[in-house]
Amino acid sequence: MEKKKLAVPLVCHGHSRPVVDLFYSPVTPDGFFLISASKDSSPMLRNGETGDWIGTFEGHKGAVWSCCLDRNALRAASGSADFTAKIWDALTGDEMHSFEHKHIVRACAFSEDTNLLLTGGFEKVLRIFDLHKPEAPPREVDKSPGSIRTVAWLQNDQAILSSCTDLGGVRLWDVRSGKIVQTLETKSPVTSAEVSQNGRYITTADGSTVKFWDANNFCLIKSYNMPFIVESASLEPKFGNKFVAGGEDMWVHVFCFNSGEEIACNKGHHGPVHCVRFSPGGESYVSGSEDGTIRIWQTGPATPDEGEMSNSNGHSANIKVNEVAAKVGALHIAKDGQVEEKAT
Repeated sequence: MEKKKLAVPLVCHGHSRPVVDLFYSPVTPDGFFLISASKDSSPMLRNGETGDWIGTFEGHKGAVWSCCLDRNALRAASGSADFTAKIWDALTGDEMHSFEHKHIVRACAFSEDTNLLLTGGFEKVLRIFDLHKPEAPPREVDKSPGSIRTVAWLQNDQAILSSCTDLGGVRLWDVRSGKIVQTLETKSPVTSAEVSQNGRYITTADGSTVKFWDANNFCLIKSYNMPFIVESASLEPKFGNKFVAGGEDMWVHVFCFNSGEEIACNKGHHGPVHCVRFSPGGESYVSGSEDGTIRIWQTGPATPDEGEMSNSNGHSANIKVNEVAAKVGALHIAKDGQVEEKAT
């Protein structure tokens, strides 16, 4: 079968070290946004549709392993090797809170109602911070059996998913009791666990396998063996008919959800692909790599005269920024931490 040709990606430069996490906000009245985490210690915020750079959050003193936005894209969170998780004002770039930990923070996630921040890392402890009372001690969930790699909220913030760096499986925690109530079994440690936009599916990557689970009864729906070691996978959110996966072979693969057949193979990164995510509308997907670049791939076919577009510092080729999102992007957080008005 002839593989579908996809558009040449929009390449987003800016990070000086590997990109290790990516997160899209839901669609807001101002559009949708993309935040990236990198070992260069500086998370970056971009327009999710165009890749235009909006700002850089300055303040961490170690590699940033995890990042996320709340549902309105007004606040950002990041977890770092400097033993902190930070909350940022996504409009100004100001640091709002810094939550101290005793070891590397590997994962963080806002609750669905945006009132709580969940963190996990090398301490093997899940912590829940009340963002209305940031000075209050966090709630600590029962100790994890291993160092925590990923975290996610489920079932209207009544449950938590976590995976470990050194143990297989995804653990389901009951928030009220703080105990593990079920484990989704995998042979290898889970490097990526994504809850679908509609809350129906959990997509996991472990070893060379991508699995899909029912988020209500936690039964395994599908399991596909990949011809490469997978680091991240993401399910298309609108129709759920395809998924994207990336890993050690440096390529970004698109597969049919129903058959597991490869639809496309996108080449361009010059290092392992650490993270992939579909945009909230499914019209594009993004990949982050060891090579320090972010690439946004359109799901539609490429035109014959389309060439690679580069977006290093907020200037995209052949793409017009949506007017409302441009208002949010009117402030740029400069490298020296100063906020300056974007030139028009």
